[in-house]
Amino acid sequence: MPSPSAPDTAAVRPAHRDPNVLRWLGAYTSSAVGDTVYYVALSWAAVQAGTPAQAGLVTAVSAVPRALLMLGGGVVADRYGPRPVVLGSSAVRCLLVVVAAAMLMVADPGLWALGGVALLFGMVDAVFLPAASALPARITGRDQLARVHGMRGLATRLATVFGGPLGGLGIALGGTAGSFGLAALLIGVSLPVLWAVRVGRPASAAEGVERPRGTALAELRDGLRHIAQDRVLRPLVLAMALADLGFVGPMNLGLTLLAREKGWGSAGMGWVLAGFGVGAGAASLLLALRGRVPRAGLVMAVAELAGCSAIAALAHAPSVLAATAVALAIGLAGGLGGALKGALLQVTAGPAYVGRVTSAATLVGFGVAPLTFPLVGAAVARWSAGPVFAGCAAICALGVLVTLGSAPLRRAELPR
Repeated sequence: MPSPSAPDTAAVRPAHRDPNVLRWLGAYTSSAVGDTVYYVALSWAAVQAGTPAQAGLVTAVSAVPRALLMLGGGVVADRYGPRPVVLGSSAVRCLLVVVAAAMLMVADPGLWALGGVALLFGMVDAVFLPAASALPARITGRDQLARVHGMRGLATRLATVFGGPLGGLGIALGGTAGSFGLAALLIGVSLPVLWAVRVGRPASAAEGVERPRGTALAELRDGLRHIAQDRVLRPLVLAMALADLGFVGPMNLGLTLLAREKGWGSAGMGWVLAGFGVGAGAASLLLALRGRVPRAGLVMAVAELAGCSAIAALAHAPSVLAATAVALAIGLAGGLGGALKGALLQVTAGPAYVGRVTSAATLVGFGVAPLTFPLVGAAVARWSAGPVFAGCAAICALGVLVTLGSAPLRRAELPR
């Protein structure tokens, strides 16, 4: 007798008590911590090999292949299934980090070699990220997706909190090569854990209906058409793109420049980041335990609006304590809104389109927005942080207007 699929077993108990979902969460967390350690090691190695500007280029180069190839990565995830794609791409990512560690052990690789590793890592990420984002829809029931996205958000926050210190510890104990080795170990640990995760099949496959396969370009067009024709997905993907475009710049490079402008120093910036992390983690934990939020579309819009207002206010915080409180509010609002957007996206997308829909929705956040960092830096240098944060908040607010202006999205609900 065949074993039940993951969504069937998930229906018996809440996702946060389902061993299959918890195995996935363990694999995701280990991989996310490994990613953070990798970026710490890459940044450190690049700073040692060149100027700060050159180091910035090395760390940002991964975003270029993600921006160019991520839509194709969604096609790969839908064609071959998210689990095998995540397993294969994670193995390649682990191998790349091992190669970086080996290069540092035997020689001084220089900026070109580090940039090559970063570029290849970004290319693999373009396949890995859509598949990893599409996987939750295969391991749990539709009514548990909000809870799973809350758990995922909490894991992401934990990776941010623990990944940085672990990366620094790896550098202190084993040099940059040791930190790369630690990153490879953490990414590698996720592989056997993920291998033990059982996945369900998309509805079309479960019902014995095989979708015809065309060329990769034809499948990509089919996925984009699926988004364009759906009354919820079309505004949701646009709202997510605008939110990411306005959020990523100020809360990454912009925050560093703001701390320098205000004289808060690295310790002050650390407190602000901690406030954001605590807020986002609290929102994710709340959603993971609660499981469902009524009137999800409207709540998402209200949370995003509060987050936009807080981003604009952050640049005018008079002290580190006030900025930490504002960042806490940004984390709460952004964590809740982000998890609801992810859940609504996967609930609404056709089961055979989840990879392509996810890749389109996250393209700006993972691929395009990081490329705006030089523009954000130049704008802050010219006009100071206040106007730049206000402009980015206005871009986020456009996403809220898209949500509120679309009745189907505004009234969207998560399954009970």
